[in-house]
Amino acid sequence: MARKPKGRSISGLFLLDKPQGLSSNSALQRVKRLYGAAKAGHTGALDPLATGLLPICLGEATKFSQYLLDSDKRYLTTAKLGQRTDTCDAEGSITEEKAIPGDLTSAQVEALLNEHFSGEIEQVPPVYSALKLNGQPLYKLARQGIEVEVKPRQVWIHEIRLLALRKDEIDLEIFCSKGTYIRSIVEDLGLLLGCGAHVTVLRRLQTGAFDASQMMTLEQLQRLAEPGAEESENSIQQRLDALLLPAWSPVAELPALELTASEVDRMRVGQRFRAVNSGSLVGELRLFAEDDATFMGIGEIGADGVLRARRLVSTS
Repeated sequence: MARKPKGRSISGLFLLDKPQGLSSNSALQRVKRLYGAAKAGHTGALDPLATGLLPICLGEATKFSQYLLDSDKRYLTTAKLGQRTDTCDAEGSITEEKAIPGDLTSAQVEALLNEHFSGEIEQVPPVYSALKLNGQPLYKLARQGIEVEVKPRQVWIHEIRLLALRKDEIDLEIFCSKGTYIRSIVEDLGLLLGCGAHVTVLRRLQTGAFDASQMMTLEQLQRLAEPGAEESENSIQQRLDALLLPAWSPVAELPALELTASEVDRMRVGQRFRAVNSGSLVGELRLFAEDDATFMGIGEIGADGVLRARRLVSTS
């Protein structure tokens, strides 16, 4: 007999403002505990140094976390010039120090950004990263002193802007594809400048369609989870649940299709069919029950006009 999961079968998306110094998994577990959720997952880890938007999927929303993992991201970062570290950020040990060019100008930095960090670029991920080699995260191998060859990969920089240039610091805003390492951009920029650089501040402002204006801190969530005088647990849960975005939020950009009652029954037993409301829709789409707007999951209509289930949710 399958073991019944502990916790509530609550589903939805919570947009967390992750604090500095906390791992993404630790932040996830704190949100999961406050909600008393049976299942939870995040949608793209942030380094402990980093802060900002960490979408957390609860319950059935976890089935669609990959869509946010694959989405574009926007960051603010501060690069400290004159020092390189083994992790490419302030959490590592300094490996090299060099003088900063005394005549460095914003125009020079912007020229380098436009030439080397715009559009499709090739970058080598940091050795201290969660990428895996033979099942082992690279950072674990690095901590053991094991040298590995990290292969370069293609990423896309949609936009990179110089926000400020100070004596030994540069502020950047970067809008990029999945898999982009901001630490690698800063490391490579420092090498181009001839003085080295590492990340001291990193904040994620956007993941897919979600931005920083929608997120909430752990402290704010904790305060809302605290019971008032003679307040019931059910009342607290309702207050917290009202903060969640729908389980289909990670795929909100997909078109929606309403299924008739008979089509809902056919979908649940794995049948394929031509949906009466599909019109000219083709490709992936969100499925809803026509009678009560219940979210059913993700389907796909092929070139033949036939609707097939891709990922259905539990509606029991």
